[in-house]
Amino acid sequence: MSKTWLNIVGIGEDGVGGLSPAARSSLNSADILIGGTRHHALTGEITAERVTWPSPFDAMIETIASLRDKQVCVLVTGDPAWFSAGVKIASHFKPDEVSIHPHVSAFQLAASRMGWALQDVVTLTVHGRPVETVLPELFPGARLVLLTNDSSTPAQIAGLLVDRGFGGSRMTALSHMGGPHEKTLNGTAGGWSGSPEDFHTLCVECLADSDAQVLPRGPGLPDDAFEHDGKMTKSEVRAISLSRLAPRPGDLLWDIGCGCGSVAIEWMRMAGNARAIGMDPHADRREVARRNALKLGVPGLQLIDAVAPAGLAGLDAPDAVFIGGGASMATVDACLSALKPHGRIVANAVTLESEQILSTVHDRHGGQLVRLSVARAEPVGRYHGWKPFMAVTQWSKTS
Repeated sequence: MSKTWLNIVGIGEDGVGGLSPAARSSLNSADILIGGTRHHALTGEITAERVTWPSPFDAMIETIASLRDKQVCVLVTGDPAWFSAGVKIASHFKPDEVSIHPHVSAFQLAASRMGWALQDVVTLTVHGRPVETVLPELFPGARLVLLTNDSSTPAQIAGLLVDRGFGGSRMTALSHMGGPHEKTLNGTAGGWSGSPEDFHTLCVECLADSDAQVLPRGPGLPDDAFEHDGKMTKSEVRAISLSRLAPRPGDLLWDIGCGCGSVAIEWMRMAGNARAIGMDPHADRREVARRNALKLGVPGLQLIDAVAPAGLAGLDAPDAVFIGGGASMATVDACLSALKPHGRIVANAVTLESEQILSTVHDRHGGQLVRLSVARAEPVGRYHGWKPFMAVTQWSKTS
C-alpha cells in the first residue's frame, strides 16, 4: 500500500490559524509547499520549500508527480472538492497517496453573509468560463452564488441580467471573506457601477421585470428562443424527443444533423454538466448553432464538421444519440454499436424515404415506432383554424 505523501489543503483568508489540526500538521511536515502567490502569503511562517503553481495545469500534475519521494502540500482556496483544482489534482494519483483537507467554502461563507439557506441557492463558477453559463439559472426568485473571474465579472453579469429583463436583481460582491480585509459591495443589475477587488464572490437575487425573458430548462423551449431558418425540430416534437433521450448529469449526446442545435442545446440545459457533440457539414448552420448555444447558456456545445457514419469514428462513446437528419441503416448501426450500456437513441423522419428506413430499423432492432402529428391554432381571417405541421415518424430504443 502506498504511503500518503500528497496533502491537498483548502485555506481561507484567515490563513494557517483557520486550518484544522490535521491540515496544519500536513503544512508543518511538508517538504514542498505548492500554491499561488496569495496562498503563500497566507502561510508565511511555514518553512517548507515553496513552489508557485506552474502553468499550464498539466505541467502542475507533472511537477507534483515528480515529487513522490517528498512530503508535498498543495494549497487551494476553500473546499478542494467544490469547483476547485483540488479533486482534479487528486484524480491523477492513487487514493491512498492523497489526503484532502477541506476548509469552509466561499459558497458557505457567502450564504451565511446573505442569510440564505445554502441548499436553496444555485452555486456556479464563471472563473475561466463564459459568463453566459449562468443563463439557464435565471428565473424569478432564484438566488445565485458565483465564483468570479476578476473585478469585471459583476458588470458582465449585470449586463446579462439587464438584457434578459432582470435589471432589478440585487447583486452583492463579497471580497476576502473571513479575513481582516473583508469588503461588501451592493447594487442592482440595472444600476451596477461598482468594481470589487479581483478576488471576490458574487451573490445575485434574481428579480424579474415585467418584460423578463423567463425560459424553462425544458424540454420544449419555444421555437423563437432559437435563431433558425425554419428547418428545425419543432417545440412539441423536441419535447417528446428529449423525454426519450432522458438527459442525465454528465451524459454525452451525439446530435447528428444538428442544424440550429435546438436538441443538443436543450439536452445540455436540462442536466448538470451534460455534454453534447453536434455534427453538421454546413458551416452556416454550425455558426447558427454556436450563437444559439451562447445565447441560451451552454457555450460548451461542441460542433464538428462531419457526416455520419464516417464522422462518428474517434468520438467519445455517447450515452444518447439523436438523429435529426440523414438517417441511414449504416448510421443507426454505427450509433447502436457505440452506445454505452443503458444508452438511448432517437431518430426522427419526415420524408417517406427516411420513414422506410426507420420502419426497417424497427423490424431489425425493435424499440418503439410512433407517428407524431402536431397542429397549432393560427388566424384564419377573423377566426382561427388548425395549421398542421408535417407528421414526424420517430423510432427510439434503449440499449
